[in-house]
Amino acid sequence: MSSTFFMPPVNVIGENALADAVATLKGYNFKKALIVTDGFLSKSGMTDDVIKLLNKDGMEAVVFDGTNPNPTTKNVADGLAILKAEKCDFVISLGGGSPHDCAKGIALCATNGDDISAFEGLDKTKHPQLPMVAINTTAGTASEMTRFCIITDEERHVKMAIVDKNSTPILSVNDPHLMKGMPKGLTAATGMDALTHSIEAYISTAANPITDACALKAITLIIENLKTAVDNGSDIAARDNMAYAQFLAGMAFNNASLGYVHAMAHQLGGMYDLPHGVCNAVLLPHVLDFNKTAAAARLKDVAKAMHLNVENMNDMDAANAAIAKIRELAASIEIPANLTLLNAKAEDIPLLAKNALLDVCSVTNPVQGSQADVEGIFKSAM
Repeated sequence: MSSTFFMPPVNVIGENALADAVATLKGYNFKKALIVTDGFLSKSGMTDDVIKLLNKDGMEAVVFDGTNPNPTTKNVADGLAILKAEKCDFVISLGGGSPHDCAKGIALCATNGDDISAFEGLDKTKHPQLPMVAINTTAGTASEMTRFCIITDEERHVKMAIVDKNSTPILSVNDPHLMKGMPKGLTAATGMDALTHSIEAYISTAANPITDACALKAITLIIENLKTAVDNGSDIAARDNMAYAQFLAGMAFNNASLGYVHAMAHQLGGMYDLPHGVCNAVLLPHVLDFNKTAAAARLKDVAKAMHLNVENMNDMDAANAAIAKIRELAASIEIPANLTLLNAKAEDIPLLAKNALLDVCSVTNPVQGSQADVEGIFKSAM
């Protein structure tokens, strides 16, 4: 069976990446950007810095800063209206997963029709999106370099997973200096998101040697650097390593896909408007407990990547050691211990489980569970 590998054609990573990337843009002959961001980054001065760099190279820009933490169908429609009115010929996303996903939705709709919900699922669009440049300010979602776009359908209270080769940016930027100001809670949540990407991709039924190499290196970098980045946000070496880690994790899941952690987390985000990385972090050990019957040998590799001494353990004991290490890391960076603390409600579990099983991410989970199985995982995480 063949594997297909997706990622942007150009990716600039490391210190001073932003200036280098904007200089690279000159060769595309773009005229006017729609910058998609959020209110915080718009006020922080970072958006103005990007506009100045663009202006210096002869490009104009207008700003849409109405992106919600969980971007919605309305956010996409509002941004699209500005793009059309201002006749923008490319899109720049500035931020973490929320602006990236909102920008992908806008760029897809600009060339494929105004209804973003028509593209839910796998490869539903017919045309490449308007060219998009993704400038990343968090180390977690990897949305700046993936074909995944997650948009909340406000009418159905569901997070739509749009997985489409046409939603891949043409250029991604990861500059650790843009990540220095990330608050501790966001650093922790996005870092655990990256860890979840790595592990779910590694135990995915669609994993291959390329995604395996990316996932295992990402796990090691996260174990070595996440706590430091949370405790001291100005540590540029830790920020740089986390930028590389989340990018490697993105390379892994963009091509091997994910599993039940993400399928379930999408439902929690859609129903309760919760932070995606926190949902992943809470669910991850519970889903791995469910998956370890089929994935113990692979989870032993995960344990080794975490620097755990599991050489003389059997696969199941090593898998349990990996899961224990994940719980320990999450607690050390103050991730909430359960879904009840996030105000999830037990009476919603049947609907959450039903929608999780319909999510495209569930397809590559190593154990295909029933409605009752997924309800059981939700209950264990409560």
